[in-house]
Formats: sequence, structure tokens, C-alpha cells
Amino acid sequence: MIRTQRLAAGVCALLATLAAGLAFPAAARAGEPTGEATPKVDLVLDVSGSMRARDIDGGTRMAAAKQAFNEVLDATPEEVQLGIRTLGANYPGDDRKTGCKDTAQLYPVSTLDRTEAKTAVATLSPTGWTPIGPALLKAADDLGTDAGSKRIVLISDGEDTCAPLDPCEVARGIAAKGIGLTIDTLGLVPNTKLRKQLSCIAEATGGTYTSVEHTDELTDKVNQLVDRAADPVVTPVATEGAGQCTDAPALKSGLYTDREEFGQQRWYKVDVEPGQELRASVSVAADRSVQPDYGVLLRAVTVHGREIVRGEAAGNGRTDVLSTGLRYPKAEGDDEDAPAETVCLQVTNSFSAASGVKTTPGLPVELTVDVVDGPSQADDVASFGLGRGWWLLGVVVLAGFLAGLVWGWVSRWRVAVWRTN
Repeated sequence: MIRTQRLAAGVCALLATLAAGLAFPAAARAGEPTGEATPKVDLVLDVSGSMRARDIDGGTRMAAAKQAFNEVLDATPEEVQLGIRTLGANYPGDDRKTGCKDTAQLYPVSTLDRTEAKTAVATLSPTGWTPIGPALLKAADDLGTDAGSKRIVLISDGEDTCAPLDPCEVARGIAAKGIGLTIDTLGLVPNTKLRKQLSCIAEATGGTYTSVEHTDELTDKVNQLVDRAADPVVTPVATEGAGQCTDAPALKSGLYTDREEFGQQRWYKVDVEPGQELRASVSVAADRSVQPDYGVLLRAVTVHGREIVRGEAAGNGRTDVLSTGLRYPKAEGDDEDAPAETVCLQVTNSFSAASGVKTTPGLPVELTVDVVDGPSQADDVASFGLGRGWWLLGVVVLAGFLAGLVWGWVSRWRVAVWRTN
């Protein structure tokens, strides 16, 4: 009897191992190093005298910034080189010429030593002027001109006090150098003039502006921007969507950028061969202040106007980028020489500008198009959609059936032995 029980247990174990081996193939090896340039981020913090104000969660703006920085330093990805630059941190006097030179690198853009960076942040005390323009110029130098993602995150509670060096013009000049640098801005005060200036700075480089009034919002937003710097760098291609599909630009697989007016729709078209699959996604960025409650719609439509599939997303003002996507597999036909199908992609947004905000240029649009080989009719079940799930289910059912037969046989044998004894 003991031998029979061991045999049954061994058979069950074998079946379970077989099922696991079929259902869960060995994991792929980790990818080799890609050789891509290291992403870099420079956090530029306003340490002017106004940062003493106590209006963020009952504490000072400076305290909120320090807390946010400490949490961001803990969460910074290992592959990101990060630096910290200050403006208005060192000169407490009234001499404007001197005050407008007051920007310093608190921590160099480099592989992060979290303890050292936190110690440097702890020394900060609200002091002087607000030289945003000069700080941006220096921060661009901090990041260099090598390839790879480069991002400045500017955090301020006031407008630049060092005109005529307009920080918006400074940002445009940085963008014109073509070094792939993005400036994102965060305002700590819901002030119209500040919002206008910070929005202009961000817009000039394709960055984003966000108004934050709570410490956790500041932490979350800076973390999001630092993480974004670690994303793989892909050079987008500028395109211009049309008002209708017949006039739309023909796109191939790639990443594209465009501008779309508030509430506007833009059309693009893609050719999909039989047996291929179209995968498309779109992101629309609110690079200026917008009204809450908005949406983005991406539709795949035939040239005759019939909708094939759609993707849509809605927002309520808590994010500055809204994204959605869709997939369309073009089935193989009997005719091997069948022509490609032209699929029209329609991008529509329902953003509306806040009061007093410029509506031109349009909102930044990023469109990803990927046309790949789809599943053939011969291996539909094994390789696409729920096919893998049904295969797994079949293996599990078979294993359970066989295990049940073995266990039933063992049980009947044990009863027979018991009765004879």
C-alpha cells in the first residue's frame, strides 16, 4: 500500500510539473546593456526670501520643498544622474546686480549620493532674489550637450526679479540650441502672473507647467518628472494632421509630434497589410492652465467613415498629460495579393483653456504608430488574444483529470484492502 501511495504521489507531482512547464516557459534573459546615454535631471529650487511664507499645509514653502526633495532623492532611479541648483540662496542684500547673479550648484549633476544630497538640502534657508533666467542658463550648462534625456525641473513661488533677462526668452534660446533639453515648471502660488511666466518657460521647450499647493502634490509631481527622464529617448518626427482623412499625412511606424487646438480634431492615416496589426497611442499635454474635466479620443476609421475601434480617456485636472490607445489586427484573406487597407486615425480633445490663458499655439500631441506582423490563421489560438489562456486552461484541465483518475484508483484500492482485512 505504501508503494502505491508513493506511486500516486509521484504521478501527481509529475503531472503538476508538466502543466507548470507547459504553461510557464522559462523567462528570457535580462537584456544586454543598450549603451544609451545616461538620463540627467537638474532640480532648480527658488530659495528667495518669499519662500518663508507659511501657506503650504501649515508650514513654510521652504519646509515643503525640503520634504519633497528628500522623498524624491529616496525614489530617484539608479540610472538617473541628478543635480540640484538654487536661485536666491546666498545673497541677502539689496544690490540688484549682485542679487541677480545669485545662483549656485548645490549638488552637481552626477550619480546620486542620497545622504550627501540630503545634507546639502538641509542647509538651505530662504534668502534673496529670484533670478530665474540666470539660473536656467546655468542649469543648461550643468546638464551639458551630450546625447540622452536632459530635464530641468524649476520650482518657484514668484516671478523673476531680474528683468530685462526674460526667462521665457532664455527658455526659447535653450530650445533653439537643439540639445534635447526639456524644462518643466512648478508654481507654489496660484498667481496669474507667475502661472503665465512659468507656463511660457515650459511651453518653449515642450515641458509642462503645474500649480501645486500641497506637499504631497509637490513630491508626486517631481517624482513623476524625474522618472520620466529615465524613459528611453526616441527622436520624434514633426507632422501636421489634417482636417479630414483624405488630406491626412500617411504615417509609418514611429513617434510623431503635432499641435492641436482646444477642442479640435486631427486626422492621420496608416496603411495596414493583411496579416498585420496596427497599434496606436496618443498623448495630449496640457502645457498651460486648463479647465478641469477633459478627455482625449483616438478612433480608427475606414476611408468610408466606418469606425473600426476606439480608445478614450478622461481627466479631472489632476494630471497634465492624458493618453489612450487602440489595437487593430487586419485578418489575412484568401487573396495573397490583396491591397493594404488605409486606416484613418482621428485624434480629438475636449480641453478648454482657463480664463485669460492663450489658446495658441495648440496643445502638444504625441502620436505613436506601430504596424507589426499579426497572428496567422494557423496559429491564432496559440499566439493571440485569449489563445494562450485557453491553452493554459486545457493543460490544467487535463492534469486535473488524470490526477483525479489516479487518486480515484488509489482510493478504491484502499477500500478494497480495508474490506479484506
